[in-house]
Amino acid sequence: MKAFLNITSQTHNGSYACRAHLESRSVSSGFSISTYITVHGKTPKPLVSKDPILDPMYVGETVTFTCNVNVASDWTYEWYKDKLELMGSNKTLRIHLDATGGGKYSCKATRAPRTATDVSDPVTQHVLEIPVPTLQLQTEWPDVFPTESVKMSCGVQGGPGWTYTWYRDRDVIKADGTTSSDSSGATLSINSASALHRGEYTCMAHLSGRPVSSNASLGLSLEVYEKKPDVIFTQDPEYQTMFVGESVSFSCHVNVSAGWEYHWLKNNHTLSKSSQKTLNISIIDLGSRGSYACRTGRGEAQVFYTDPSQALLLEIKENKTSPLITQQPDVDMVYAGESVSFHCEVEISSGWTYQWYKDENLLSTQASFTIDQAAVLDSGMYECVGVREKTNFQTERSRRILRVLEIPVPSLNLTSQWPDVFPTEKVMFRCGMVNASQWTYRWYLDTKEIEVSKDVSCCPEGTSLSIKSASTLHRGRYSCSGQLKSRSVQSNLSSGPTLHVYDTKPNITLMQNPEHQLMHTGDTVSFSCHVNVSSGWEYRWFKDDARLSESEQTHTIKSAVTADSGSYHCQAARGQTTAFLTDSSRALRLDIKERPSANIILLTGWSEVFSTDNLVLQCEVQEGQDKWNYTWFREGGPISLVSEKYTVTPQEDPEQGLYTCQGKQNGRPSYSKVSSPFRTKNLLLKRRVLLAIAGCIFFGIIAVVFGCIVLRFTRKPVEEDTKPEEDELFLTMAQLKDRADAPCPLVEYITDTDLNPPPKVPAEGAELPCCDTTALVTLEEEQAVTTENGGQAETSSGLMSFKK
Repeated sequence: MKAFLNITSQTHNGSYACRAHLESRSVSSGFSISTYITVHGKTPKPLVSKDPILDPMYVGETVTFTCNVNVASDWTYEWYKDKLELMGSNKTLRIHLDATGGGKYSCKATRAPRTATDVSDPVTQHVLEIPVPTLQLQTEWPDVFPTESVKMSCGVQGGPGWTYTWYRDRDVIKADGTTSSDSSGATLSINSASALHRGEYTCMAHLSGRPVSSNASLGLSLEVYEKKPDVIFTQDPEYQTMFVGESVSFSCHVNVSAGWEYHWLKNNHTLSKSSQKTLNISIIDLGSRGSYACRTGRGEAQVFYTDPSQALLLEIKENKTSPLITQQPDVDMVYAGESVSFHCEVEISSGWTYQWYKDENLLSTQASFTIDQAAVLDSGMYECVGVREKTNFQTERSRRILRVLEIPVPSLNLTSQWPDVFPTEKVMFRCGMVNASQWTYRWYLDTKEIEVSKDVSCCPEGTSLSIKSASTLHRGRYSCSGQLKSRSVQSNLSSGPTLHVYDTKPNITLMQNPEHQLMHTGDTVSFSCHVNVSSGWEYRWFKDDARLSESEQTHTIKSAVTADSGSYHCQAARGQTTAFLTDSSRALRLDIKERPSANIILLTGWSEVFSTDNLVLQCEVQEGQDKWNYTWFREGGPISLVSEKYTVTPQEDPEQGLYTCQGKQNGRPSYSKVSSPFRTKNLLLKRRVLLAIAGCIFFGIIAVVFGCIVLRFTRKPVEEDTKPEEDELFLTMAQLKDRADAPCPLVEYITDTDLNPPPKVPAEGAELPCCDTTALVTLEEEQAVTTENGGQAETSSGLMSFKK
């Protein structure tokens, strides 16, 4: 039988021994071997350790976990992964890792049925798939050219300790004169590539000191070209000619590989270099013109260069150009309903788009546009501007003015001046429009087109229609229409006159105003000729069947003379080439009688010249049975006196001018002719001078006669043969008239030249000269002296000779 002792408190620590007692007898055994019992306050906590102590670890590796309890012994163990119990009760747990081997491992120790430790702290173990190495091309391009260098790297993620093996087309690469790698093999360098290095490159990673090897990396194909690449040089926009203000880009393309640096050339000189394959140029002046090219290069230590590209020539224009506008039809003016097409083109360079404007409003963005049926509202200024599609550069604006007019209606005119004609008359119409030379015309009678016949003819373009001999068949309304020569434009019918053709000749009537058959000289007589229908007449006047020059409707005799007496009739005519004549009118008889004349008589006699200063004038008309009234005129102006006599006084007329008179009566003739002018200037003085001169002449003649008688009786007789020829002392009247140098002092004294100045009064006691032998004038001769022709009367009188 066994006995048990339960030790439950930490105070029970000590050395324990036991002995046995037989209950039925007093037998006790000796003490057993003592055992020192240590009582812990709590159960121990295991500690998990692993070997190797690597974390993470890779699939395929083996790891050993150990559960350590630092007190007591005889423990049994329980293992957990992620709190799930695992198989096995050993102190150690050996695991061959796979993809699911990763997790948190812990353990627990038990002893006796009721003693167990706490679960240990977990130990995390990460399990990774063996990484596939990454192969990278360090030189940036997988295709290279002969002599270029290539550098590749191989690496894995997961820490150091990896070494690498390189393969080309699955063959291990060994170092040679052109191929080398670093100590770990992470880098593979090809110093001078050639066609032998062409292929697919891979690498594998090996973890040093551990049985871990990766799969091969992804392959990298290396292309090694046999020659240098071609360089493609392009321009954008690809315009051969550009303008100041535009921008242009040059692009340099290598059709293979990458990693290029671009070298830009202008006129075979290096302009710049950059990593950008595009060169942008803003054109600010003509300095940008030239020949552009490029070449590429890559590499640092040993630069590889391509050959230069083909050069492109860039031409620069400093001034903006203007597009060329073409229009169909190419005219400044079109008519409503026509189609008009515009086309805009810039002849310099290319790449143009176009914008059309009308009165500053955008119409179209096409190079051409068409107005199908033009209207008047389409008139205006059309402008075109060229726009570069890629640079948005704009040309100057080109302009074209379009006028759209309504199709004009022809104007039909009757050029023969009258719309009503008589048989056989000629009629002419004319049809015209604005810009008449551009049109041809068609003629219509009552809307039916007129055909040319022997009586009807047209000019070649139809501008005129002629009817040579009108008849009743030509009655009706005439119209015409225009057809544009150059285009299919036709006008509407014109409005036209209606032609009326009479059946017979018109009647003609002759009238006289005033209607007296007997008229007097100076009267005004008018004849008027009337045609009862139509117009455009020209009148022919006849006197005693002789044609007169007058051609108006009225024939007026403004101041009739006796020669105007006769028989008058008229006839009407019209037309130029072939005149149409009416019948003659009835004849009217006109008789012209001489108009009576007024005369002025001087009533103041010779005997009154020394007793008065007034002159009395009398006006009289010899003809006529009615009583005459008289009107007096001085210097052409009327005098407010209606009387038969008129007295001229120095007070009323100190200048003593020119007087006329005229008689008037109620019967016919109603007035007389104006009298001959009567001049009163210095008439009394002239008479006095004439009487004095006459006295001198008379007594002078007596003295001469007496002297001659005395001489005849007192002189001695002379022999007949020696007696000189006796000169005639006096000339006859005929001789005096024939001599221009005959002296006439009296005439010189009384001429108008000497009468106009103020009269010279001789000094008192002076004697009047008496040197002329002119005979005394009679009263009638004196009146002739006072008239306007008095000078001629005086100079025409001569000396009377005593010789019989």
